Amino acid sequence: MQLEKEIHQVKPFRNDYHKASVNIVYTGKWMMQFHADILKPYGLTIQQYNILRILRGQYPNATTVKLIRERMLDRMSDASRIVELLRKKGLVERTICAGDRRRMDVVITQLGIYRLIEIENENERMDKRLFSLDDQEIIQLNTLLDKIRNIPDILPSVVPSL
Repeated sequence: MQLEKEIHQVKPFRNDYHKASVNIVYTGKWMMQFHADILKPYGLTIQQYNILRILRGQYPNATTVKLIRERMLDRMSDASRIVELLRKKGLVERTICAGDRRRMDVVITQLGIYRLIEIENENERMDKRLFSLDDQEIIQLNTLLDKIRNIPDILPSVVPSL
């Protein structure tokens, strides 16, 4: 369905750049909700799932909350709080770092790895959300999204007063 119909747009967009920007945000939120619905039966949020995947990538080595935060998709999340929630669920372990007592080391548990394996059964369902695009279009979409993020900030550092 066209974006205008999805959001019940009455007035036209300012231009195609404006429409594309709104479309990216809307589609991103739409995808996030789809993934949240898949993760709900497993008792996980998207942010918790993201942290578990980061930790599995580091396994068997422990990592710091700082490194987790740097690698998260949603860097505005409170990684320390999320790690604590995962610890309470038995999916991660936290220990005080031997070299720096102010730092916490975090490692995924076997239960955490098992939970990720369970969720991987949903991979095909997640991928199917993009099956309306062929292989070449998926490559092009990824290229375009990367290109958008690689544009330097062109806004002036000081916004003139109105």
